Amino acid sequence: MTGNDFFPAHDIRTAFFEAMSLMYRSEVPMYGDLLDIVDTVNAGVLAADTDLEAGLRRGGELERLGQERHGAIRVGTAAELSMMRRVFAVMGMHPVGYYDLSVAGVPVHSTAFRPTDLAGLNRNPFRVFTSLLRLELLDDPELRAEATRLLSRRRIFNDQAIALVERFESEGGLDEESATAFVAAVLETFRWHSDTVVDWQTYDRLHHAHRLVADVVCFKGPHINHLTPRTLDIDAAQQEMLNRGIEAKDVIEGPPRRAVPILLRQTSFKALEERVHFIDAEESVFGTHTARFGEIEQRGLALTPKGRALYDELLDDARGEESSQAQDYEQRLESAFSRFPDDLEELRSKGLGYFSYRLADGASTLPPDTADLATLVASGVVEVRPVIYEDFLPVSAAGVFQSNLGGTEQKSYSASAAQAAFEQALGAQVAEPSELYEAVEANSIASVRSAIRARSAQASQ
Repeated sequence: MTGNDFFPAHDIRTAFFEAMSLMYRSEVPMYGDLLDIVDTVNAGVLAADTDLEAGLRRGGELERLGQERHGAIRVGTAAELSMMRRVFAVMGMHPVGYYDLSVAGVPVHSTAFRPTDLAGLNRNPFRVFTSLLRLELLDDPELRAEATRLLSRRRIFNDQAIALVERFESEGGLDEESATAFVAAVLETFRWHSDTVVDWQTYDRLHHAHRLVADVVCFKGPHINHLTPRTLDIDAAQQEMLNRGIEAKDVIEGPPRRAVPILLRQTSFKALEERVHFIDAEESVFGTHTARFGEIEQRGLALTPKGRALYDELLDDARGEESSQAQDYEQRLESAFSRFPDDLEELRSKGLGYFSYRLADGASTLPPDTADLATLVASGVVEVRPVIYEDFLPVSAAGVFQSNLGGTEQKSYSASAAQAAFEQALGAQVAEPSELYEAVEANSIASVRSAIRARSAQASQ
């Protein structure tokens, strides 16, 4: 088989995303309500702001908006995480970023599998936030041993999925028939399981240690715990959730509402209480488990390390000793972020965000390609667009996790980030997000200068 016969990775990703979305909609009907809310809000925003619509179209973002999702899954062992990496590689998705959620009381660390180039993101930006359980953070050695035993007995990918991953790795790709079979086989790993692999007492002990531990350990495999569409106005989407009687989070995670959105804002409806069956020997025992929820996100400007440092400083100021669930948190957040510039040009001139550049339509008189970027922008020859943040925020992710685990307890862990251990389990290094954004910006500048040289050459002929 030649490379020309292989089914493109972005098409496999799209097929998997569509199958996942359909499955999750059938399992969690309220997810369909979220999609309807987001579609309605986005249509209203675009109708009211034609400049925004034109900008999204020029940047290649308009077509992807309706299919943009991220999902989340939690695994229990290094072997499961490593296999998950190999599976996502078939779809052109690679690990980006390291997130330590233990600092916010959630015993996991994570990465996001996603396309790493702009073309892949614009074809289909599907991402999966993938977390590995950190059993070493549990205080009880007997409970750690029991959880380890339970996890060692399971195999979360079926034989066909593994065989097709191995074929992809040995042959360099999959044909269309194999790609279709791959999507169907891998989808089973993300399906909900209502039967536990433990009795009620074991579940209760693990649940008491941390609700997320019970979610990861007590079932025969992981499940997708949310799928998140992207909205252009999360405040409007939040209000519409409430208007429809959907119990939403009290506050939106991330930065406050701004004229220029930055990074990521997220909200969700509370996790569902779902009936599960325990394997008690003498009788059939049923109970409930909370894990799956619906989330909406709004994405904004990707920040440089300088901008991110300012963001983290202001977020710390706003949170203080409290969590994002405090009653006056929104007011404190607004006050703290009044010190963060809210104008595109100021953000750009102060080096707080990443931007992409393109030659303006209709630009006729061109300065030399050696002209500095500020001159090219000021003269109107070059247009500027914010680079969209494609990744996640650990505090926000932890906040969503905590509010959707069925309780309000705040665990405290003394462990620090363990990126080296995570990457060893993963079997690869994670990409640094800022380096990817820097590449997008640098490539856009190089394209502008190349276009100016080409036009100048044509004019001199």
